[in-house]
Amino acid sequence: MGNMTETFLMIPRSLFSLIILFLITKIIGKKQVSELSLFDYVIGISIGNFAAEMTINMDVPYIYGIIAVLVFGFSAYTVSKVTMKSMILRRWIIGKPTMIIQNGKILEKSLKKVMIDVNDLLEQCRSAGYFDLNEIDYAIMEANGKMSFLPNSEYKPLTPKDMKIKTNKASLCANVIIDGKIMYQNLENANKTEEWLKKELKVKGYSDMSDILLATLDNQEKLTIYERNCNLKIDNVLE
Repeated sequence: MGNMTETFLMIPRSLFSLIILFLITKIIGKKQVSELSLFDYVIGISIGNFAAEMTINMDVPYIYGIIAVLVFGFSAYTVSKVTMKSMILRRWIIGKPTMIIQNGKILEKSLKKVMIDVNDLLEQCRSAGYFDLNEIDYAIMEANGKMSFLPNSEYKPLTPKDMKIKTNKASLCANVIIDGKIMYQNLENANKTEEWLKKELKVKGYSDMSDILLATLDNQEKLTIYERNCNLKIDNVLE
């Protein structure tokens, strides 16, 4: 009976731990999830351990785990705010970019500084689409460990500006239909009405919106429609 009681107690403890963890992550910000610095990584791992411990360890008072999570979360939030205002603290806590390749030359001293070898560098280059180091002019390891590359000018892709081609200003497309339902707010933001949309759909041969998975509207008033295709045969050549 004692084990059963502890098992049932774990359910609300787990749910509450999840809520606390989610709220702390929201306070810290999206950077905690998307681009972890060394400090963010340590904080994330620690908070995760605290949440797991206060969920399954019945011998430790639950409030201790909550306090630990709140302290680490508040510390991460404080450091985030402080490093936004202080360049010195940001470089010391978060780190700073390191030049790895300069003018096409690999900087061995930098490799040792960031503790990677040539094989690691080549792997990063291949992942970015560079199988020949001669194509790279500069490579920089960012503070979060990601590698940024600047190709030689002769290997840079041509842009409309290079070819002196005039282009229309790019903008976000409005999702006016999702899963067969009209997104009225998006339609209003695009300065269009439901009547206009239905007229355009009729012109394109759509009388039933339930057949539409997604419809987007760009700044040139081009309506693009993606039909439902659950029965479409997939030619998978990657298995």
